[in-house]
Amino acid sequence: MRPQNHLVIFARVPRMGTGKRRLAADIGAAEALRFQRQCLAATLRKLAPDRRWKTWLALAPHARSHWGSEAFTLPQPRGDLGRRMGRVAQAMPPGPVVIIGSDIPGIARRHIARAFRDLGGNDAVFGPASDGGYWLVGLRRRPRFVDPFANVRWSTPHALADTTANLGGYRFALLDMLDDIDTGADLRQLTQRSATR
Repeated sequence: MRPQNHLVIFARVPRMGTGKRRLAADIGAAEALRFQRQCLAATLRKLAPDRRWKTWLALAPHARSHWGSEAFTLPQPRGDLGRRMGRVAQAMPPGPVVIIGSDIPGIARRHIARAFRDLGGNDAVFGPASDGGYWLVGLRRRPRFVDPFANVRWSTPHALADTTANLGGYRFALLDMLDDIDTGADLRQLTQRSATR
């Protein structure tokens, strides 16, 4: 039997004053919360029903999900982003794991499907972002788990380079460049791109 593919969506529980703090500083807490809720709901609606993978929603702080029955919820562990992603990736049942955020409006099922395909011939896969970070990380996890998240300078232009350097000689692939929404400037760029389509 083929191992199950696992898609993990990392998210903060949408509550006033938690999460999206840089966005809230630019557009206000109420608008940031509205964006956070809409983006998480849209991400789950797009990706969770697909039977090519099992969808997990890793929440901080942990709470029962009311975001739909297609995703299984689990708590995010403590620690920085790398420690949380590494622990969740290790804890998943057998099979490749792809981790994404919940604030990537341009994400589509084809991106996730390609990530799992690319893990067939690579140890890791990344979805690069224009700010030097990444919106997706996938790990094959066999024949052994390789944790690429140590000493990564998160939220800097070095995040992707630091992570891939941790892989040493292990093979990785890159997907399309997409952007997550962290600031008001990111949101304005998204709005402008949508208006010109």
